[in-house]
Amino acid sequence: MNQPYTRTAITLHWLMALGLTGTFALGFYMQDLPLSPAKLQYYAWHKWAGIVMLLLVLVRVVWRITHKAPELPESMSAFMRFMANAAHWVLYALMLAIPLSGWLMSSAQGFQVVWFGVWPLPDLVGKSQELGALLNTVHWALNYFLLAFVIIHACAALKHHFLDKDDILTRMVPVLDKKN
Repeated sequence: MNQPYTRTAITLHWLMALGLTGTFALGFYMQDLPLSPAKLQYYAWHKWAGIVMLLLVLVRVVWRITHKAPELPESMSAFMRFMANAAHWVLYALMLAIPLSGWLMSSAQGFQVVWFGVWPLPDLVGKSQELGALLNTVHWALNYFLLAFVIIHACAALKHHFLDKDDILTRMVPVLDKKN
C-alpha cells in the first residue's frame, strides 16, 4: 500500500521541521541574554524566520487542501485515523498561530517587524504594554504546545515504523522503504 506523499509535500514537511527547530532554538537561546546588539540581531533573525515560516506554512496548507494525503492503513481503527488527521490540522493551526502571535506581540510592544531588515511589515495592533505582555505569554505557550505536539508526532511515526511495521513513516521518508 506504500503510497508516498508527493515530493512537494515531503519537501515542505522537512523544510518546516528544519525551520521550526531553528526558530524555536533561537527563540529559546535569545530570551535570557542580556540586552546587547547581538541580542537585538537575534531577535531580528527570529522575526525574519517567523515570517518565512508563516509564508511556508501558508503554502503548505494550500498544498494540503489541494492535494489529498495518502490514505492511512486500513489496519488503523477509524478513531485512530480521525485522531491522526485531527493532529495534523492542530499542527497546521499552531504553525500559523505562532508566527502570527509573535508578529502581534512585536506590534503591541512597539517593535515593528522589518523583514530581512528591508521590508517594514505593518503593525497588526496598536502599542499596548498589557497586550504585549499577554501576547508574549501566548506566544511562548503556543510554542511549547507545538513542541509537545511535534514530539508526539515523531513518536507516533517511530511507533508505526518500528512496532506496527506499517508504511506510515516511509511515506514521508521514502529512503526508509525497503521495497524501493
